[in-house]
Order: sequence, then C-alpha cells, then structure tokens
Amino acid sequence: MNRRTALQQFGALALLAGSAGRVLAQVSQSFKTLDRAIPSEVEGKIEVLEFFHYGCPHCRDFDPLITQWEKKLAADVAFARVPATWDEGLRGLARLYYALDISGHADRVHKLVFAAIQDERVPLNKEDAVRSWIGKQGVDAKVFMEIYQSFGVQAKVQRADQLMRAYQIDGVPAMAVAGRFLTSASINGNSHATALKVVDQLIARVRAKQ
Repeated sequence: MNRRTALQQFGALALLAGSAGRVLAQVSQSFKTLDRAIPSEVEGKIEVLEFFHYGCPHCRDFDPLITQWEKKLAADVAFARVPATWDEGLRGLARLYYALDISGHADRVHKLVFAAIQDERVPLNKEDAVRSWIGKQGVDAKVFMEIYQSFGVQAKVQRADQLMRAYQIDGVPAMAVAGRFLTSASINGNSHATALKVVDQLIARVRAKQ
C-alpha cells in the first residue's frame, strides 16, 4: 500500500563478471540500493526489517508468509518489524505494536490486530479503544496499558519514525536488508513470495562479502 504513489522502478546495479553477474542480472531490477548505508543496531548480524502497518491489506496478506519465513532464518540474521509512522493515526498503531512486542504478546495478538482494524473497524490507533479491546484478548489491560504509555514504547516509535525517514519508505510492506537494500512486491513487480526470495538472495550476498 503506497503513501502517495507507487515506488519508482529502480536502476540495475553494476553486474559482476561470470556466474555472480548472472545472478545479479536476475534480481537487480527487483531491489533498490541506498546511496548511503544506514547503520545497523544489531552487532555482528545481518539486519532485515519489515516496514508495515495494520491498516494495510497487503501487509495482512504478507504477514503469514513472513511469519513462516522468519522461522527458517539462520542464526546470523536478525529480523524486526518496523510499523509505519506517516501520521498520528499510524503512530498510535505503532505504539500498539511495540507494546505488544515488549509485553511478549506480539506472537499471539499481532495477527488479531489486523482483523480488528480491517474487518471489525476497531479504532486501535486510539488509546481508549486499545484499553477496551486488549482486555478481551486475554491480556491484563492494566499492565499492558502501563507498557503502552511508557517512555520505552515512545522511544521505539521515535526510532521507527527515524528509520522510515532514513529508508525513505513510501509504501508498505517493504523489506530492508543490511541497511543497504530495499525490496517489495511493488519494487519487483511480482509478488510477496518473490520479495522474500530477493531478500534471501540479498542476505546471501551480504554474507558472502563479510
């Protein structure tokens, strides 16, 4: 789902010689290379980020695929989700995501948020709605709301906003690899499954250069 317009098609990387060049020729139109690398927060690992938001139907479709993909990641890869923060409503949803993550409920409740927002139209970008809804999901609402309102959650939302700006994210879902590469179904002109294949190829490329 795009914020303003679809991401523009990006130019190919310079091809390496031999077989490596042939591999890059297959994926070079399927990812964007950033002009300047964004520092990773994960020491000694290949950082992969998924930019998403709960109101995006494409993110909801992508979520089961990425959940299964995450389970197969090698030990040298660190994966994290980054909620979109384009406006105040989305920042409210970002607070909800990070509160779920910090409280340990994300694995179970994350997918329920997609359904609540997109099917039931629950305004979970608002604090009162979160307080009412979260208790119905078998979560201690008092404890959860303390986390939701915490400085730690606010700091994570601010960091998400910084990452959104640094990566110049205009549409979600989008995947970032090692602070240098971006891909998505929109960029590769194909599918979410293809985007994950491109991510795997980029991970292998980064690993080979380390």
